[in-house]
Order: sequence, then C-alpha cells, then structure tokens
Amino acid sequence: MFPIECVVRGYLTGSGYQEYAATGAIGGIPLPEGLSDGDRLPEPVYTPAWKAPVGEHDENISYERTVELVGETVAEQLRAISLDVFAHASQVAEERGLILADTKFEFGADRELGIVTLADEVLTSDSSRFWDLEAYLTGATPEVRMASFDKQIVRDWLAANWDQRVLENPPTLPSEIVEQTAERYRALVERLTLGL
Repeated sequence: MFPIECVVRGYLTGSGYQEYAATGAIGGIPLPEGLSDGDRLPEPVYTPAWKAPVGEHDENISYERTVELVGETVAEQLRAISLDVFAHASQVAEERGLILADTKFEFGADRELGIVTLADEVLTSDSSRFWDLEAYLTGATPEVRMASFDKQIVRDWLAANWDQRVLENPPTLPSEIVEQTAERYRALVERLTLGL
C-alpha cells in the first residue's frame, strides 16, 4: 500500500473549507475568492494526504510532496486514477439524485509487476460525503443543503462530547448515534443501487 490518501473534492466543505478559509487554497491549489462552505468547485481538485501511523492524524500534503514519497510516475497515476474514478462516480451519483461532494481512495501496487491497484476506501460512506441533490439545490440553510449520508453524525457527536487532543479513552458512542449513522449508510446504499 502507498502511504497516500488520495482525496478528490468536487465541493468545498470539511477540512478543505477550513484550509481554504485560512489560506485561500487547498493543498497548495489556489481557489477563487469568495467561496462558501458547500460551494461547488469550478472543477474537482486532487488534494492528497500522508497516511499517518495508527494513533496519529493524517497530514494534508502537496502533490509535490507525493512525488517525493512515491516518485513522479506513481504520483501521476494516483492523481489520474483518482480523478477518473471520482468523475465516473459523480455521474452515477447524480443519476440517482445524489452529489458526491468529496471522497478518498487508497492504492497499492503488486510487488512483482508494480501495477497500481485501487485497494481500499472505495466510495464508502466512511470515506465519502454524499449529499441529496434536491436538498442541496433547494435547501435554505447549509445544514439542509449538505445533509449527508456519511459519518457526519458521528463527527458532530464527537466534536461536542470529546476533547480529541486526548486520544486515550475515547467515549463510547450512544446507541442512538450508531443507529442514526447506520440508517444513513443503509439509505445511501439503497439510493446508489436503485434499479441494479
């Protein structure tokens, strides 16, 4: 496995929005001024992260840093495949009334042949933000516009109930938070596989 999380963003939200608000860019890629949380980007951007050891936070890195870590050929393959898969998945999602706001992929390579292979974190609720297209287009508030089919329920609960600077003894998620999250995951699977 390569130590890179291949993040593709079609919309500005989450840590990407926080970085943009502070710097006007994401992963060193300048973006237009005046964007708000949830805005569609002019085109999807590839913003890799270094996969930190267990217990540490992943670190957003530039494309140039990716080249240093895995070499120019592999870095370009990771970027190209990630953007291609994102474009196809976005089209499928839209046909089913969904927006793929962002996602991340993980890749590995065959030790003998060196063939880059998409290996993990493939468009799951755990690694992607999916939004309801109609709610996004008609929603009056960001909360309505960006109601997601992902682990945002868990993120919000943890942000309100845990000092994440202290990694020891994280709180146990309440059963209702687990069930609400599982219901969102089930709803997404049903929407994406409708008619298959």
